[in-house]
Amino acid sequence: MIVPSPKWLDTGNNAWQLAAATFVGLQSIPGLMVLYGGIVKKKWAINSAFMALYAFASVLVVWVLFDYNMSFGPKWFPFLGKPMLATSAAFTTGQATIPEAASGMPALTFPMATLMFFQFVFAAITVIILGGSVLGRMSFSAWMIFCPLWVTLVYSVGAFSLWGGGWLAAMGVADFSGGYVIHLAAGVSGFVAAAMVGPRLQQDREHFPPNSLLVTLVGAGILWLGWNGFNGGDPYFANANAGAAVLNTNTATAVGLLVWTLMDKMVYGKPSVIGAVNGMIAGLVAITPAAGYVDVWGAIIIGVCAGIIPWLAMNKLQKTKLMLKVDDTLSVFSTHGCAGLMGGLLTGILANPEMLEYIGTDKDAPGVSVTGWIYGNFHQVVLQAEGAAFIIVYNVIATYIILKVISFIVPLRMDEAALKVGDDAVHGETAYAIGTEGE
Repeated sequence: MIVPSPKWLDTGNNAWQLAAATFVGLQSIPGLMVLYGGIVKKKWAINSAFMALYAFASVLVVWVLFDYNMSFGPKWFPFLGKPMLATSAAFTTGQATIPEAASGMPALTFPMATLMFFQFVFAAITVIILGGSVLGRMSFSAWMIFCPLWVTLVYSVGAFSLWGGGWLAAMGVADFSGGYVIHLAAGVSGFVAAAMVGPRLQQDREHFPPNSLLVTLVGAGILWLGWNGFNGGDPYFANANAGAAVLNTNTATAVGLLVWTLMDKMVYGKPSVIGAVNGMIAGLVAITPAAGYVDVWGAIIIGVCAGIIPWLAMNKLQKTKLMLKVDDTLSVFSTHGCAGLMGGLLTGILANPEMLEYIGTDKDAPGVSVTGWIYGNFHQVVLQAEGAAFIIVYNVIATYIILKVISFIVPLRMDEAALKVGDDAVHGETAYAIGTEGE
Protein backbone atom coordinates (compact mmCIF):
# COMPACT_ATOMS: atom_id res chain seq x y z
CA MET A 1 0.00 0.00 0.00
CA ILE A 2 1.36 3.44 -0.92
CA VAL A 3 0.91 6.08 1.78
CA PRO A 4 0.66 9.58 0.27
CA SER A 5 2.94 12.32 1.57
CA PRO A 6 1.01 14.37 4.13
CA LYS A 7 -0.50 17.61 2.77
CA TRP A 8 1.24 19.67 5.47
CA LEU A 9 4.76 18.57 4.50
CA ASP A 10 6.80 21.13 2.54
CA THR A 11 10.01 19.39 1.46
CA GLY A 12 11.86 22.69 0.96
CA ASN A 13 11.17 23.94 4.47
CA ASN A 14 11.93 20.51 5.93
CA ALA A 15 15.23 20.33 4.04
CA TRP A 16 16.24 23.80 5.22
CA GLN A 17 15.39 23.09 8.87
CA LEU A 18 17.40 19.85 8.83
CA ALA A 19 20.32 21.58 7.09
CA ALA A 20 20.15 24.53 9.50
CA ALA A 21 20.08 22.14 12.47
CA THR A 22 23.13 20.33 11.10
CA PHE A 23 24.97 23.67 10.71
CA VAL A 24 24.21 24.48 14.36
CA GLY A 25 25.36 20.99 15.38
CA LEU A 26 28.64 21.60 13.51
CA GLN A 27 29.18 24.72 15.62
CA SER A 28 29.52 22.43 18.63
CA ILE A 29 30.94 19.27 17.05
CA PRO A 30 33.62 19.95 15.81
CA GLY A 31 33.41 23.80 16.06
CA LEU A 32 33.66 24.57 19.77
CA MET A 33 35.33 21.21 20.39
CA VAL A 34 38.42 22.25 18.37
CA LEU A 35 38.15 25.94 19.30
CA TYR A 36 38.38 24.97 22.98
CA GLY A 37 40.99 22.29 22.28
CA GLY A 38 43.18 24.80 20.44
CA ILE A 39 42.77 27.90 22.60
CA VAL A 40 43.74 26.28 25.93
CA LYS A 41 47.17 25.33 27.24
CA LYS A 42 48.54 22.09 25.78
CA LYS A 43 47.92 20.06 28.94
CA TRP A 44 44.15 20.85 28.82
CA ALA A 45 43.49 20.33 25.08
CA ILE A 46 41.86 16.88 25.38
CA ASN A 47 39.89 17.66 28.54
CA SER A 48 38.44 20.86 27.04
CA ALA A 49 37.46 19.21 23.75
CA PHE A 50 36.00 16.20 25.57
CA MET A 51 33.83 18.44 27.77
CA ALA A 52 32.17 19.74 24.59
CA LEU A 53 31.80 16.26 23.08
CA TYR A 54 30.29 14.82 26.26
CA ALA A 55 27.86 17.72 26.69
CA PHE A 56 26.51 17.28 23.15
CA ALA A 57 25.77 13.59 23.69
CA SER A 58 24.35 13.85 27.20
CA VAL A 59 21.96 16.67 26.30
CA LEU A 60 20.42 14.75 23.39
CA VAL A 61 19.51 11.79 25.60
CA VAL A 62 17.60 13.87 28.16
CA TRP A 63 16.16 16.01 25.34
CA VAL A 64 14.22 13.16 23.72
CA LEU A 65 13.20 11.72 27.10
CA PHE A 66 11.66 14.80 28.77
CA ASP A 67 13.47 18.09 28.10
CA TYR A 68 12.00 18.71 24.65
CA ASN A 69 8.47 18.82 26.02
CA MET A 70 9.61 20.85 29.05
CA SER A 71 10.90 23.44 26.56
CA PHE A 72 8.34 23.28 23.75
CA GLY A 73 5.47 21.05 24.86
CA PRO A 74 2.07 21.70 26.47
CA LYS A 75 2.10 24.21 29.33
CA TRP A 76 2.67 22.88 32.86
CA PHE A 77 3.57 26.22 34.49
CA PRO A 78 3.74 29.69 32.86
CA PHE A 79 7.52 29.15 32.56
CA LEU A 80 7.73 25.39 31.88
CA GLY A 81 6.19 22.69 29.68
CA LYS A 82 5.17 19.23 30.88
CA PRO A 83 8.05 16.71 31.12
CA MET A 84 6.94 13.93 28.75
CA LEU A 85 8.55 11.41 26.44
CA ALA A 86 9.00 12.55 22.83
CA THR A 87 9.84 9.12 21.47
CA SER A 88 6.83 7.54 19.74
CA ALA A 89 6.52 7.02 15.99
CA ALA A 90 3.27 8.99 15.89
CA PHE A 91 4.82 11.94 17.74
CA THR A 92 8.08 12.18 15.79
CA THR A 93 6.56 11.72 12.31
CA GLY A 94 3.48 13.87 12.92
CA GLN A 95 3.23 17.54 11.99
CA ALA A 96 5.44 19.83 14.09
CA THR A 97 3.68 22.21 16.42
CA ILE A 98 4.58 24.29 19.46
CA PRO A 99 1.20 24.08 21.21
CA GLU A 100 1.47 27.20 23.40
CA ALA A 101 2.90 29.38 20.59
CA ALA A 102 0.93 28.01 17.64
CA SER A 103 -1.63 30.82 17.55
CA GLY A 104 1.05 33.41 16.74
CA MET A 105 2.57 31.69 13.73
CA PRO A 106 1.56 29.84 10.54
CA ALA A 107 1.29 26.05 10.75
CA LEU A 108 4.73 24.40 10.54
CA THR A 109 5.37 22.34 7.43
CA PHE A 110 7.80 19.68 8.65
CA PRO A 111 7.64 16.76 11.11
CA MET A 112 8.09 16.94 14.87
CA ALA A 113 11.39 15.02 14.60
CA THR A 114 12.88 17.90 12.59
CA LEU A 115 11.77 20.47 15.15
CA MET A 116 13.08 18.34 18.01
CA PHE A 117 16.51 17.96 16.44
CA PHE A 118 16.65 21.64 15.44
CA GLN A 119 15.90 22.73 18.99
CA PHE A 120 18.24 20.13 20.52
CA VAL A 121 21.34 21.61 18.87
CA PHE A 122 20.53 24.98 20.46
CA ALA A 123 20.22 23.39 23.90
CA ALA A 124 23.51 21.50 23.47
CA ILE A 125 25.58 24.49 22.39
CA THR A 126 24.34 26.49 25.40
CA VAL A 127 25.90 24.05 27.87
CA ILE A 128 29.09 23.90 25.79
CA ILE A 129 29.40 27.72 25.77
CA LEU A 130 28.87 27.73 29.54
CA GLY A 131 31.68 25.16 29.82
CA GLY A 132 34.11 27.73 28.41
CA SER A 133 34.01 29.47 31.80
CA VAL A 134 35.31 26.46 33.74
CA LEU A 135 37.94 24.98 31.41
CA GLY A 136 41.16 23.84 33.03
CA ARG A 137 39.89 22.79 36.46
CA MET A 138 36.29 21.48 36.68
CA SER A 139 36.19 17.81 37.56
CA PHE A 140 34.92 15.66 34.71
CA SER A 141 32.67 13.69 37.09
CA ALA A 142 30.94 16.91 38.17
CA TRP A 143 30.60 18.00 34.52
CA MET A 144 28.99 14.64 33.64
CA ILE A 145 26.24 15.23 36.23
CA PHE A 146 25.96 18.97 35.56
CA CYS A 147 25.22 18.91 31.78
CA PRO A 148 21.93 16.95 31.79
CA LEU A 149 20.79 18.59 35.04
CA TRP A 150 21.42 22.14 33.87
CA VAL A 151 19.62 21.66 30.55
CA THR A 152 16.65 20.10 32.34
CA LEU A 153 16.31 22.61 35.18
CA VAL A 154 17.67 25.84 33.71
CA TYR A 155 17.70 25.88 29.90
CA SER A 156 14.16 24.52 29.56
CA VAL A 157 12.75 27.36 31.68
CA GLY A 158 14.25 30.07 29.46
CA ALA A 159 13.36 28.20 26.28
CA PHE A 160 9.73 27.65 27.27
CA SER A 161 9.31 31.19 28.64
CA LEU A 162 10.54 32.84 25.43
CA TRP A 163 10.09 30.32 22.60
CA GLY A 164 7.66 27.70 23.83
CA GLY A 165 4.80 30.15 24.25
CA GLY A 166 5.48 30.83 27.94
CA TRP A 167 4.90 33.98 29.97
CA LEU A 168 7.72 36.13 28.53
CA ALA A 169 6.55 35.40 24.98
CA ALA A 170 3.00 36.30 25.98
CA MET A 171 4.28 39.64 27.36
CA GLY A 172 5.95 40.36 24.02
CA VAL A 173 9.65 39.94 24.89
CA ALA A 174 11.53 39.27 21.63
CA ASP A 175 14.48 36.89 21.26
CA PHE A 176 14.87 35.91 17.63
CA SER A 177 17.41 33.15 18.06
CA GLY A 178 18.82 32.99 21.57
CA GLY A 179 20.46 36.20 22.77
CA TYR A 180 18.73 35.54 26.10
CA VAL A 181 17.78 31.84 26.00
CA ILE A 182 21.30 30.79 25.00
CA HIS A 183 24.00 33.46 25.36
CA LEU A 184 22.87 35.50 28.35
CA ALA A 185 22.01 32.25 30.13
CA ALA A 186 25.39 30.68 29.33
CA GLY A 187 27.32 33.82 30.28
CA VAL A 188 25.58 34.24 33.63
CA SER A 189 25.53 30.53 34.56
CA GLY A 190 29.14 30.15 33.41
CA PHE A 191 30.21 32.98 35.68
CA VAL A 192 28.40 31.45 38.66
CA ALA A 193 29.98 28.06 37.85
CA ALA A 194 33.46 29.61 37.55
CA ALA A 195 33.02 31.23 40.97
CA MET A 196 31.85 28.00 42.60
CA VAL A 197 34.38 25.62 41.01
CA GLY A 198 37.20 27.99 41.94
CA PRO A 199 40.12 29.23 39.83
CA ARG A 200 42.72 27.34 37.81
CA LEU A 201 46.17 26.85 39.32
CA GLN A 202 47.84 30.26 39.70
CA GLN A 203 50.52 29.33 37.13
CA ASP A 204 47.79 28.38 34.63
CA ARG A 205 46.00 31.69 35.18
CA GLU A 206 49.19 33.67 34.65
CA HIS A 207 50.53 31.66 31.72
CA PHE A 208 47.88 30.08 29.49
CA PRO A 209 49.20 30.13 25.91
CA PRO A 210 46.96 28.56 23.23
CA ASN A 211 48.48 25.27 22.12
CA SER A 212 47.34 25.82 18.52
CA LEU A 213 45.95 29.07 17.22
CA LEU A 214 45.39 27.54 13.78
CA VAL A 215 43.14 24.84 15.28
CA THR A 216 41.35 27.61 17.22
CA LEU A 217 40.75 29.47 13.94
CA VAL A 218 39.32 26.34 12.32
CA GLY A 219 36.84 26.12 15.20
CA ALA A 220 36.06 29.83 14.92
CA GLY A 221 35.40 29.55 11.19
CA ILE A 222 33.02 26.62 11.68
CA LEU A 223 31.29 28.63 14.41
CA TRP A 224 30.84 31.69 12.17
CA LEU A 225 29.39 29.87 9.16
CA GLY A 226 27.46 27.44 11.34
CA TRP A 227 25.65 30.50 12.69
CA ASN A 228 23.81 30.70 9.34
CA GLY A 229 21.79 27.75 10.61
CA PHE A 230 21.48 29.30 14.05
CA ASN A 231 19.77 32.50 12.90
CA GLY A 232 18.67 31.44 9.40
CA GLY A 233 16.71 28.47 10.75
CA ASP A 234 14.65 30.38 13.26
CA PRO A 235 11.77 31.63 11.14
CA TYR A 236 11.02 27.85 10.68
CA PHE A 237 10.51 28.51 6.97
CA ALA A 238 12.92 28.88 4.06
CA ASN A 239 11.48 32.36 3.53
CA ALA A 240 12.69 35.93 2.90
CA ASN A 241 13.21 36.51 6.61
CA ALA A 242 15.57 33.52 6.80
CA GLY A 243 17.70 35.11 4.07
CA ALA A 244 17.65 38.50 5.80
CA ALA A 245 18.63 36.89 9.12
CA VAL A 246 21.64 35.19 7.47
CA LEU A 247 22.77 38.44 5.80
CA ASN A 248 22.35 40.43 9.03
CA THR A 249 24.25 37.78 11.00
CA ASN A 250 27.28 37.87 8.72
CA THR A 251 27.25 41.67 8.44
CA ALA A 252 27.16 42.28 12.20
CA THR A 253 29.86 39.64 12.74
CA ALA A 254 32.20 41.16 10.17
CA VAL A 255 31.76 44.62 11.73
CA GLY A 256 32.25 43.24 15.25
CA LEU A 257 35.49 41.54 14.22
CA LEU A 258 36.84 44.69 12.54
CA VAL A 259 35.95 47.03 15.42
CA TRP A 260 37.42 44.67 18.06
CA THR A 261 40.63 44.40 16.02
CA LEU A 262 40.81 48.22 15.81
CA MET A 263 40.31 48.46 19.58
CA ASP A 264 43.16 45.98 20.15
CA LYS A 265 45.43 47.89 17.74
CA MET A 266 44.68 51.27 19.33
CA VAL A 267 45.09 50.10 22.92
CA TYR A 268 47.76 47.37 22.70
CA GLY A 269 49.56 48.35 19.49
CA LYS A 270 49.05 44.96 17.84
CA PRO A 271 46.07 43.38 16.10
CA SER A 272 45.49 40.04 17.87
CA VAL A 273 43.99 36.99 16.20
CA ILE A 274 42.46 35.86 19.51
CA GLY A 275 41.00 39.37 19.75
CA ALA A 276 39.57 39.02 16.25
CA VAL A 277 37.97 35.69 17.22
CA ASN A 278 36.46 37.30 20.32
CA GLY A 279 35.13 40.18 18.20
CA MET A 280 33.66 37.68 15.76
CA ILE A 281 31.95 35.80 18.60
CA ALA A 282 30.64 39.02 20.19
CA GLY A 283 29.21 40.05 16.81
CA LEU A 284 27.55 36.67 16.30
CA VAL A 285 26.08 36.72 19.80
CA ALA A 286 24.88 40.34 19.70
CA ILE A 287 22.99 39.94 16.39
CA THR A 288 21.36 36.68 17.49
CA PRO A 289 18.35 38.14 19.37
CA ALA A 290 17.82 40.68 16.58
CA ALA A 291 18.73 38.81 13.38
CA GLY A 292 15.31 38.67 11.72
CA TYR A 293 13.94 41.82 13.34
CA VAL A 294 16.43 44.48 12.19
CA ASP A 295 17.45 45.78 8.76
CA VAL A 296 21.08 45.89 7.57
CA TRP A 297 21.69 49.28 9.22
CA GLY A 298 20.52 47.76 12.47
CA ALA A 299 22.95 44.87 11.96
CA ILE A 300 25.84 47.30 11.35
CA ILE A 301 25.02 49.30 14.51
CA ILE A 302 24.84 46.08 16.53
CA GLY A 303 28.20 45.01 15.06
CA VAL A 304 29.85 48.30 16.07
CA CYS A 305 28.48 47.99 19.61
CA ALA A 306 29.63 44.33 19.75
CA GLY A 307 33.19 45.42 18.97
CA ILE A 308 33.20 48.04 21.74
CA ILE A 309 31.03 47.07 24.72
CA PRO A 310 32.07 43.38 25.12
CA TRP A 311 35.68 44.53 24.43
CA LEU A 312 35.41 46.94 27.37
CA ALA A 313 33.78 44.22 29.49
CA MET A 314 36.64 41.79 28.77
CA ASN A 315 39.62 44.16 28.79
CA LYS A 316 38.52 46.55 31.54
CA LEU A 317 35.62 45.23 33.66
CA GLN A 318 36.83 41.61 33.93
CA LYS A 319 40.31 42.88 34.87
CA THR A 320 39.09 44.80 37.93
CA LYS A 321 40.09 43.40 41.33
CA LEU A 322 36.55 42.34 42.13
CA MET A 323 35.92 40.53 38.83
CA LEU A 324 39.35 38.86 38.87
CA LYS A 325 38.23 36.89 41.92
CA VAL A 326 36.28 34.74 39.45
CA ASP A 327 38.40 32.84 36.92
CA ASP A 328 36.23 32.87 33.79
CA THR A 329 38.67 30.98 31.54
CA LEU A 330 37.47 32.21 28.12
CA SER A 331 35.71 35.40 29.32
CA VAL A 332 32.32 33.92 28.42
CA PHE A 333 30.80 36.57 30.69
CA SER A 334 31.91 39.27 28.20
CA THR A 335 31.58 37.60 24.80
CA HIS A 336 28.27 35.84 25.52
CA GLY A 337 26.71 37.33 28.65
CA CYS A 338 27.36 41.02 27.93
CA ALA A 339 27.00 40.65 24.15
CA GLY A 340 23.72 38.72 24.53
CA LEU A 341 22.28 41.27 26.96
CA MET A 342 23.39 44.16 24.76
CA GLY A 343 21.93 42.55 21.62
CA GLY A 344 18.63 41.89 23.37
CA LEU A 345 18.32 45.51 24.51
CA LEU A 346 19.37 46.79 21.06
CA THR A 347 16.61 44.63 19.55
CA GLY A 348 14.17 46.68 21.62
CA ILE A 349 15.65 49.85 20.12
CA LEU A 350 16.35 48.88 16.49
CA ALA A 351 13.66 46.33 15.53
CA ASN A 352 12.14 47.40 12.21
CA PRO A 353 8.40 46.59 11.87
CA GLU A 354 8.87 46.05 8.11
CA MET A 355 11.01 42.97 8.78
CA LEU A 356 8.24 40.38 8.69
CA GLU A 357 9.16 37.04 10.21
CA TYR A 358 6.15 35.39 8.57
CA ILE A 359 3.88 36.68 5.87
CA GLY A 360 0.34 36.49 7.21
CA THR A 361 -1.91 33.80 5.76
CA ASP A 362 -5.12 35.86 5.85
CA LYS A 363 -5.99 39.50 5.43
CA ASP A 364 -6.55 39.48 9.22
CA ALA A 365 -3.01 38.17 9.84
CA PRO A 366 -0.61 40.78 8.47
CA GLY A 367 2.49 38.85 9.59
CA VAL A 368 4.70 38.85 12.69
CA SER A 369 7.20 41.60 13.34
CA VAL A 370 8.66 43.59 16.24
CA THR A 371 8.65 47.39 16.50
CA GLY A 372 11.57 49.02 18.30
CA TRP A 373 12.04 52.37 20.02
CA ILE A 374 13.37 54.22 16.94
CA TYR A 375 10.12 53.28 15.18
CA GLY A 376 8.08 54.71 18.04
CA ASN A 377 7.70 51.81 20.49
CA PHE A 378 9.75 52.50 23.64
CA HIS A 379 7.80 49.82 25.51
CA GLN A 380 9.77 47.15 23.63
CA VAL A 381 12.96 48.29 25.40
CA VAL A 382 11.21 47.90 28.77
CA LEU A 383 10.05 44.40 27.81
CA GLN A 384 13.57 43.43 26.70
CA ALA A 385 14.99 44.62 30.03
CA GLU A 386 12.38 42.65 31.99
CA GLY A 387 13.08 39.49 30.00
CA ALA A 388 16.83 39.86 30.61
CA ALA A 389 16.30 40.43 34.34
CA PHE A 390 14.33 37.19 34.65
CA ILE A 391 16.95 35.13 32.77
CA ILE A 392 19.80 36.59 34.88
CA VAL A 393 18.13 36.08 38.27
CA TYR A 394 16.83 32.59 37.49
CA ASN A 395 20.15 31.41 36.04
CA VAL A 396 22.16 32.67 39.03
CA ILE A 397 19.92 30.98 41.60
CA ALA A 398 19.30 27.70 39.76
CA THR A 399 22.92 27.20 38.66
CA TYR A 400 24.11 27.85 42.22
CA ILE A 401 21.69 25.27 43.65
CA ILE A 402 22.57 22.61 41.04
CA LEU A 403 26.32 22.97 41.64
CA LYS A 404 25.84 23.03 45.42
CA VAL A 405 23.94 19.73 45.27
CA ILE A 406 26.54 18.17 42.93
CA SER A 407 29.31 19.24 45.35
CA PHE A 408 27.80 16.94 48.01
CA ILE A 409 28.13 13.98 45.60
CA VAL A 410 31.48 14.62 43.88
CA PRO A 411 34.06 17.44 44.17
CA LEU A 412 33.43 20.26 41.64
CA ARG A 413 37.14 20.71 41.11
CA MET A 414 39.96 18.35 40.19
CA ASP A 415 42.54 17.61 42.89
CA GLU A 416 45.86 19.45 42.91
CA ALA A 417 47.78 16.54 41.38
CA ALA A 418 45.43 16.35 38.36
CA LEU A 419 45.52 20.15 37.98
CA LYS A 420 49.30 20.05 37.69
CA VAL A 421 49.39 17.26 35.08
CA GLY A 422 46.24 17.93 33.04
CA ASP A 423 44.88 15.61 30.34
CA ASP A 424 47.08 12.63 31.09
CA ALA A 425 45.97 12.54 34.73
CA VAL A 426 42.28 12.97 33.91
CA HIS A 427 41.88 10.88 30.74
CA GLY A 428 45.15 8.99 30.33
CA GLU A 429 45.51 10.68 26.94
CA THR A 430 47.34 13.70 25.54
CA ALA A 431 46.70 15.92 22.53
CA TYR A 432 50.09 15.64 20.86
CA ALA A 433 52.42 12.62 20.81
CA ILE A 434 55.36 14.68 19.53
CA GLY A 435 58.53 14.40 21.56
CA THR A 436 57.32 11.49 23.68
CA GLU A 437 58.43 7.89 23.64
CA GLY A 438 57.14 5.97 20.63
CA GLU A 439 58.31 8.63 18.18
